[in-house]
Amino acid sequence: MADGPADHRAALALDAELARACIESALNGQTDPVADAMRYAVAGGKGLRAVLVMEGALLFGIDRALSAPAAAAIEAVHAYSLVHDDLPSMDDDDLRRGKPAVHREWDEATAVLAGDALQALAFELLCDTVCPDAARLVLVRGLARAAGVDGMVGGQAQDIAAESAAMPLTLDEITRLQAGKTGALICWAATAGAVIAQAPPSRVRALQTYGECLGLAFQIADDILDVEGDAALTGKAVGKDAAAGKATFVSLLGLDPARARAAHLVDTACDALSLFGEEACTLQALARFVISRQN
Repeated sequence: MADGPADHRAALALDAELARACIESALNGQTDPVADAMRYAVAGGKGLRAVLVMEGALLFGIDRALSAPAAAAIEAVHAYSLVHDDLPSMDDDDLRRGKPAVHREWDEATAVLAGDALQALAFELLCDTVCPDAARLVLVRGLARAAGVDGMVGGQAQDIAAESAAMPLTLDEITRLQAGKTGALICWAATAGAVIAQAPPSRVRALQTYGECLGLAFQIADDILDVEGDAALTGKAVGKDAAAGKATFVSLLGLDPARARAAHLVDTACDALSLFGEEACTLQALARFVISRQN
């Protein structure tokens, strides 16, 4: 697949659609408020993590239909994290993906339950992933760790604590925080296909390097969008970090150096995939898209 904008956007759309279809199938026609809030939460996203799973699996000859449950699992976890992040007790955001946040469309209790249910659904979906039992166990353990206190939740806790800290975080501290809060799920998604295929360690390591660099580049791009993005395009409030006095890659580095760091991370990510040759061009295009996006 060529690496033009239309091609990688088509891959994003296809993979995101397949992941959402898996989630819808798992919901089995339920129409109660929590199930409806779950559907609402997963709708409209870029599907970045799903495409990482599916395109990574394709590198090892694994069809999208076989990797779709794992792709759906990571999208469910990501959606749950956004639902909970938007709550008044967390980031207190009223807008997500251009729509009212779940707690605004329903209420806080429904949002908490929908997030909880999406997290539980993720592990149900992983059990449906077609792969050897040993590989499935690695997927489950890896996602639990990436989503938990050693990953996303731990990073979010550090982020909240930093808001009331006497001193702003340093660049190294921000990097470690975001490697957990944002990067852990992205890294899991990037390596999931290799895990499903029980690929050689060298291939897993290559995709891990790609995922680690991509996760940090993604966060830097988010920090840039918070400074100069358009809320109508981002689908969420902008300027919140500066208003809160939070340390970010932009506040610590400046806009142009932050852009340069993101570009270097993307170059490193793409170089890590060189052993896959042309087969990795979609993943490389996706990395470049991450730092050029408007939302």
